[in-house]
Amino acid sequence: MSIYEEVEFEDLDYDPVTQIYTYPCPCGDKFSISLEALWDGEDIATCPSCTLRIEIIYDEEDLPPLRDDDDESGGEEEEEEGEKKKQDEKGEEIDHNIASVLQKSLTVK
Repeated sequence: MSIYEEVEFEDLDYDPVTQIYTYPCPCGDKFSISLEALWDGEDIATCPSCTLRIEIIYDEEDLPPLRDDDDESGGEEEEEEGEKKKQDEKGEEIDHNIASVLQKSLTVK
C-alpha cells in the first residue's frame, strides 16, 4: 500500500492516558499509532475510516518512556472525566479522590 504523507513526530498529538499518537486525516477521522508500536519500530499510522496511511518520521530517543502497567489482564482501565474509579468488595464503583479524602479525614480524628 502507498503512503499518503510523511509526518514529523513533533506534528502528532499525544494522549498520555492512552499512549496513542494521532494526526488529522483528510476524511475527517484521525490516523493513530500507539507509543508501544513506535518503540517496536513501526512507523506507519492508519486511519480507521479510510484506506490512507502515513509514515511517521522519528528517532527513538525522542519517544517518551513506556508506562509500566500493573494490570496485565489486557483490559484497558476506564476513566470517567479524568477521575479513576475502582470497585469495592461488593463490586460497587468508588471514586479514588473521594475515598482518599474520607480516609484522610478519618485519620485526622
